Amino acid sequence: MPTLVRTNSYADPDFTLRKQFGKASFRPYQREIIQAALDHHDVFVQAATSFGKSLCFQLPAVINNGITIVISPLLSLMMNQVEALRSANVDARTLNSNTSQEERDRIYQDLASGHPRTRLLYVTPELCSGDFFRKRLKIVYQHKELARIAIDEAHCISEWGHDFRKDFKRLSWFRETFPDVPIMCLTATANDQVRRDVLSTLGLDKTPERVKSFTMTAYRPNLHLEIRFTSDEANDRFDNFCAWMKGVYERRGSEERRLEIDALGQRVENVSGIIYTTSRDECEAIAVALRQEGIGARPFHAKLSKDTKEETLNKWINNDPGYDIIVATTAFGMGIDKDNVRFVCHWRLPKSFEGYYQEAGRAGRDGKASYCFLYYSREDSNRVFNLTMRDSKEGSNRDARIKSLQQLIAYCEDTTGCRHAAICRYFGETAVPVCDYACDWHKDSSDLKRRMKTGLASEEWVSTQQQEGAFDGVNWYD
Repeated sequence: MPTLVRTNSYADPDFTLRKQFGKASFRPYQREIIQAALDHHDVFVQAATSFGKSLCFQLPAVINNGITIVISPLLSLMMNQVEALRSANVDARTLNSNTSQEERDRIYQDLASGHPRTRLLYVTPELCSGDFFRKRLKIVYQHKELARIAIDEAHCISEWGHDFRKDFKRLSWFRETFPDVPIMCLTATANDQVRRDVLSTLGLDKTPERVKSFTMTAYRPNLHLEIRFTSDEANDRFDNFCAWMKGVYERRGSEERRLEIDALGQRVENVSGIIYTTSRDECEAIAVALRQEGIGARPFHAKLSKDTKEETLNKWINNDPGYDIIVATTAFGMGIDKDNVRFVCHWRLPKSFEGYYQEAGRAGRDGKASYCFLYYSREDSNRVFNLTMRDSKEGSNRDARIKSLQQLIAYCEDTTGCRHAAICRYFGETAVPVCDYACDWHKDSSDLKRRMKTGLASEEWVSTQQQEGAFDGVNWYD
């Protein structure tokens, strides 16, 4: 492990970007966001998965004196970012359920000193509710060494968000207790209502002059979006996917060819992708069945051992033979540093519009053309709708979940316009883009209508759902 360094408040962002993070230049708006943070503003950032949101709080943490507390709901994201930061000679650590007692004691001693050497400390929202952790932060604050609070996946704060968690609402304690410490909120999925709720819950709306908001377009022009209409028979999806995947293999060449060195001296890239499904059992079944067809697929879910998950992830990231595809449940991919995912396939309908957008957005983070397709059946949508009704408690969060799912169903069944434009409208954009034949409607609108008509259940199904009120309020295309 290289020696971890502290830098000072006089460092230049561009210099720090090159020296500390090994990057030649900022992506659009990153520098403006970072400058707002360095100027001690509260900052709200909504940007797509490929934007590079983590740099917006990591780079200021390297430049500023003091410690930045990063709050994240996902252990894999925390551990991945900490590892990357430490490899860049930045003293980053994490406190979570997997942290050893020795490391836990070291971190708490560092905080108790009042002058922590740790630059970024990643913690869970649950930990932030505990008195022991709060007392240590108060010591740091008294010594003026609490530089910033960064809240990742900030949509979890809002009861109107698709992934609301109660412990996120308790993060209001930070502004109440440390009124002059800047707060940065980051998310890929927030509409106007969620944004207002986040700012209000954290108390940032009480000092609007301190808040700098950056809301980027949800448009990802390098992603081709497609809905594949199907019956609820598993074999229909499987046969269609195998035929498509084998066609991709044929176009890219044989397995041996893909492992050769091309004429420019570069390794020919494997066809790296993710299949999202809803259950661990289906993850296993799909992966086994694909391998039997000669397609390199591996399962990834919570019940696998830590060693198996680490091996699978590393081999997939490195494009090792036999590890072309990860078949995973929806938590997979958060914070994973792999920018050359060439496709994302949703085997089943996601539970929310936001979840679909976030998962599909893990494709093509390098800006190259990538493919996102979702297998959609009305039977599947009916099942997901009923599960959402059953599992959601009464109240605003239940209403938000149902509305989000309704609008995802409407998105899947729409044959009248651009899918990229529909996504942008959902997230509140008024100047919607027109994609360059990067969706199934622009590619062939008449074929889209034909596929929907022949691929789905009968019109009686639609009539029944309408009578039951399943699509009430879904008129956002009008």
